[in-house]
Amino acid sequence: MSTRTPVPSSASWRERALAALPAGSNGEFGLPPELVPVVERGSGPRVWDTEGREFVDFTMAWGAALPGHGRPSIIEAAMKAAADGANFAAVNRRAVQLAERLQSLCPCAERVRFVASGTEATMLCLRVAHAATGRRKVLRFEGAYHGQHPVGVAGMIHGQPRNLPQCDPAGAGAPWVERDVLVAPYNHLEQTAATIAANASDLAAVIVEPFHRCLSPAPGFLQGLREVTRKHGIVLIFDEVVTGFRFAPGGAQEYYGVTPDLAAYGKALGGGFPIGAYAGRADIMDAVNEHRLPGPGYAWSASTTGGNPVSCAAALATLDLLCTPGTHAHLHALGRQFRERLGQTLAAAGVPGQILGDGPIAQLAFSSAPVTDHDSYLATDRAMGRKVMLELVRNGVFLNPMGTKLYLSLAHGPAEMDRFCEALTRSLRSIHQ
Repeated sequence: MSTRTPVPSSASWRERALAALPAGSNGEFGLPPELVPVVERGSGPRVWDTEGREFVDFTMAWGAALPGHGRPSIIEAAMKAAADGANFAAVNRRAVQLAERLQSLCPCAERVRFVASGTEATMLCLRVAHAATGRRKVLRFEGAYHGQHPVGVAGMIHGQPRNLPQCDPAGAGAPWVERDVLVAPYNHLEQTAATIAANASDLAAVIVEPFHRCLSPAPGFLQGLREVTRKHGIVLIFDEVVTGFRFAPGGAQEYYGVTPDLAAYGKALGGGFPIGAYAGRADIMDAVNEHRLPGPGYAWSASTTGGNPVSCAAALATLDLLCTPGTHAHLHALGRQFRERLGQTLAAAGVPGQILGDGPIAQLAFSSAPVTDHDSYLATDRAMGRKVMLELVRNGVFLNPMGTKLYLSLAHGPAEMDRFCEALTRSLRSIHQ
């Protein structure tokens, strides 16, 4: 029998959200009750909540809305597709067009399969690697997030002391990750290579965010991963859910000049619409070929909504926009300008900090020392970061208060940067009073 207390019809949307959703959230935002917003609409780089408050948006649907909210060309393409049928759970013309487009853009994409989210894309990359190699273990990097499946979360949250390459199962909800998941320190090639070599006969895959959270790869790090995995016949997976189509038309593979065996996509590909895809070498992707069922080396892969024509139409319109000449040069210039402005704002306030990021992404890290790996990130003042993020929300900036990435979009410009930096100045002043 339900113990739910009825919510009065006069309750605000915030009160209703708090009564219906844990913490009034759909995950991760973790705002105190008085700050929980219920978003009503968005346009360009701004959102409005049900109480009429306007926010300048620096989360942009966690980076999914790279073109900006409600981009007309994308909405029109999706609406036209929806009029012909929202979903068929089967290959359709727009899905074929999108697969061909990905093949033309992404260096590793000899074959493509669609799913509904980035989480599913990384999960299927791992399952395909297991099937293709017959090996049971995978290696990932500490602090990375690869989606809501156990391997995606394992090693992201952990306590001290750490005992790498042993995996801490905190947050994974799956004790077996301690046995089958190895964890290495990002940007430490020698230690990673040694772990790979010592476990090569059992390792199916190495999965990496090429741009790890908000940390750029050290010179030679990704190239070294490519070499050592190729040497041992291990599948190298790039989690391009964040970097895909954001850093370059061909994503991190093009930007860093390293081609993995498999790659996972989501977020920006859909221009705000839900989508996921994984792609890679034809011989490895053949593990999901139904003609191999149920024989050895086969991995089941099917999605009710993956490759639906509405999301595919939105993705095609998004790629048309992102592949317009000069678009990525503009996004990189926008990001550089924003990171410079953030550094200037911290300096003017006398607050020590590091500005992380690349492309149209930034992050504030409160530390006087450089942040280049997970250890140096853990040494930052994350409590200070949370205080600042909450103050920014109070000052009209919509963002994730966990203190992670700040996302820019094609709709952002000087006015939004000005508003963010003014809010940051007020927030720092309020905290240090």
